[in-house]
Amino acid sequence: MDRTDWASLETPSGPGTGEALPTAGMLDPDPVVRSAATDDVLRMVTHQNTIYEATVPVALYVAATLHHPAIAADALGHDADMPPHHPTLVKLLGWLSTTAYDADDECVAHGERHGGESLLGEYEEMRAFRDLRPALFSAVHPLLGHDNAEVRDAAFVAAIPLAEHPVLASHRAELVDHARRLLPTSTDRYNRDRVLDAMKAWGHDTSDLENADDIAARERYARLKAERDSWWTTDGTGGYSEDPPF
Repeated sequence: MDRTDWASLETPSGPGTGEALPTAGMLDPDPVVRSAATDDVLRMVTHQNTIYEATVPVALYVAATLHHPAIAADALGHDADMPPHHPTLVKLLGWLSTTAYDADDECVAHGERHGGESLLGEYEEMRAFRDLRPALFSAVHPLLGHDNAEVRDAAFVAAIPLAEHPVLASHRAELVDHARRLLPTSTDRYNRDRVLDAMKAWGHDTSDLENADDIAARERYARLKAERDSWWTTDGTGGYSEDPPF
């Protein structure tokens, strides 16, 4: 990674803008510098759910830093009444998660429905990221057993879209076990949606794990999806009754 010419890679700012990504700062001993550098790097490669040329090497770099001592030591909240908080680690896992969802099977299927079946053939950056999923999963997987619940949950939600890769199919049963432990206590809408969707996609009955809020959210998303599909069929001349969750 030290030999990566970051300034030459395409980012949301354009190809080869000459703006180097401050990746080294992500491991700076100073937590303030480390946090700012992490925010800057992730911001520079994140825009409108798009996978850029720089996304793949950044994802590799992020995966390589997940177990770095500087990141592991970045724990806040050592008071007796407050559990440790790992802001940088959770942030990195969150970025891997959202980026993986931007390249998941559903995104590919949606793109092929509206842009043609050659999507992955033409979208080299997305294809490269999808090919990287086993390596990213290997970095995320050990954190499923982290002693901090926030880190465990972030790792779990990141692991779900990565496990769509065919070579990772054998890990899905383990992830379902994690899901059954998370759902009875989690109130995070985003996490619950991701977990329930994955379980259903993998053929599991979730009726005993859903609560009233899950059912209401599912019905709302179905209504918005129907409106979105109608919008596509009318060439975008229609409208939404409320903002869609995408």
